[in-house]
Order: sequence, then C-alpha cells, then structure tokens
Amino acid sequence: MGVCSKIAFTRYVRSGRKLGADPRLWLGDARFGRVPVRVYRPRAPSAGPRAGAIFFHGGGWLYCGIDSHEKICRYIARESESVVVSVGYRLAPEHKYPAAYEDCLNATIHFMKNTEHYSVDPANVIVCGDSAGGNLAAAVSQTLAGRSDLPKLRAQILIYPGLQALDFNLPSYQQNRGVPLLFRERAAFFALQYLNGDALHMQEVLEGSHIPPDMRLKYRKWVSPDNIPEKFKVRGVKPLRPTDFIAEVYETVKRFCEPNLCPLLAEDAIVHQLPESFILTCEYDVLRDDGLLYKKRLEDNGVRVTWYHLEDGFHGVISLYDYCGFSFPAGKRGLDSVVNFLKGL
Repeated sequence: MGVCSKIAFTRYVRSGRKLGADPRLWLGDARFGRVPVRVYRPRAPSAGPRAGAIFFHGGGWLYCGIDSHEKICRYIARESESVVVSVGYRLAPEHKYPAAYEDCLNATIHFMKNTEHYSVDPANVIVCGDSAGGNLAAAVSQTLAGRSDLPKLRAQILIYPGLQALDFNLPSYQQNRGVPLLFRERAAFFALQYLNGDALHMQEVLEGSHIPPDMRLKYRKWVSPDNIPEKFKVRGVKPLRPTDFIAEVYETVKRFCEPNLCPLLAEDAIVHQLPESFILTCEYDVLRDDGLLYKKRLEDNGVRVTWYHLEDGFHGVISLYDYCGFSFPAGKRGLDSVVNFLKGL
C-alpha cells in the first residue's frame, strides 16, 4: 500500500463517528471565512457572557477532524459551561505548512471579532489543542501576542504539544521511542509531511543531521536536555554523539526553524507577552520534553503556567477517556484538569 493510500485509510479509521444530539448543548456547523468549524454552546442560561475556547484537533497535521474530537469538545463545553469552537483546518500532505496554521489563525481572529454573536466575553477567549493541535494553539497564541487591534487572549491550553523539530533525541524520545500511540519515527514523519508533503530525509532528521552546528548552538539554550529536570532523565537515557551536518538536507527542512512551525524557538520578546498557560504532559510520550521545555521558557519569561503531568499517561490518552466502551482513567483525569483550568479563569 502506498503512502497516500495508507494516509487515506488511516483518515477513514480515525475520522470518528457521528454522535446523536446532546440535551445540554446546542451544536452548529458554520464557516469562519473559508474554514469549517463546529460550535458547541451550553443550553443552560448564563448570568453573563461565557468563556470561549477555540479547539484545534490533533492527528499529526495529517489525520482527524471535527468529528474525531467531538466527544472531547462536547465534554469541555458541558463541564466548563464554555462555548467551544472546533476548527476543521486543512490537512497535510495535500495542504502543506503553513496551511493548517493559517486556517487556525484566521478562524481565531474571526471568532475574536464576533464574540458577541456567541455571547462570549471578548476578554475570555482561550486557544486550545492536543498534540499537533497544541502546536497550532501555541503558534496562534504567539502570533496574536503582539496584536493591538484585537483583545488579548485570556489563556492557551496545550495538551501534549509538539513544539520543535530540531532534536528527536531528547530524553523522552529515547525513553518512549516505541510507546504507542506516537512512535519516535512517526513524530518525524508527521513533521516532515506537514512541512514538505513527503517524508524524505526522515532518517537524517531523526539523527540530527538537518541542523547546522551554529544553529544548534544558538538554540541549545532552549532545546537541550540540560533544561529538563533530572527526575525525567533517570529512565533509559544515554548521551549521543553528534552526527555530521548535511547541508542538502537542511535546505529542504530549514523552515523547521520558523516559530510558526516550531513555537519553542520563538524569541523571548514574543514569549514574555504570552497569556496564562496550561500545559499537560504524559510520562510515556515522546513529546513530553517539548512540553517541559516550553514550560521552562514560559516561566523564565514571567508567564503564569499551570502544569499537569500524567505519570501513567501516554500520547493521545485524552482521546481515549471514553472510547468504544472502554476508557483510560488517566485520560479522564487529564480532561478534567483542562476543564478545571477553564473554570478557574
């Protein structure tokens, strides 16, 4: 089966099934400009404007959509009594970077300019996403940080986000390289598909040959095992010899150094303007250290961070809090931590 056929089949499997009506929510499909969205609004009366959460789904920028994350969005809307907007952004490899980012940014701006239509407090708008969606939420939040023509975002919620593609050998990548639901190789595969629409040079990227030595040195202050607490490095981590830089590979992936693609690389001048943040990480997840490194960057720049770590969690566990009749307690705890953060804003 070719790569395109495999992607199409996986999309079908992960597309999600249609759910029935929800007695506690109004659901409506719409378009914010050219971007399809689904809006979840609590039916119960409210004493005033509600919070509004814009949700970007995960799936490696290649998979999933509004239907696949329907249960999560319904749960957040019901339990936090917030208006939730789920964004159906364009997927790679058909639509390469920055298509997904642009769709999420444009949908967010549209919503922020029309909050009164949804009875949402313009000062209480939050961006939220899981996995690749967490990446998109972080990028959108950074872009809007310096905008004076829009209200400030109230918060960002990043659920096991992928935030960099410079180093696929951080401790969490070594420790969890073969742990479902996201293997180390797949993380690089997804990033390359999003960037270029193919996964050429995946092995070189995994080995670190795609970043020039001077650039690696520049970003070492932000992307380094030295910035990760020691307790996360006791399980199966070994120092690796640096690999030789391959200039031809760098030329094909140099946009990995753009913060809109890898938000961990944003300058301090942007990071210190970011809103209050919630970061969820899982112990058994290759992306754990991306979240830990971003947590440190935010805190170093004076941004208030609520961190929730699932010691028994793995990548994608939130989506399995109630899946086909079985559930993972860690997923429910993680989802409730998001709801509690929203309710506390």
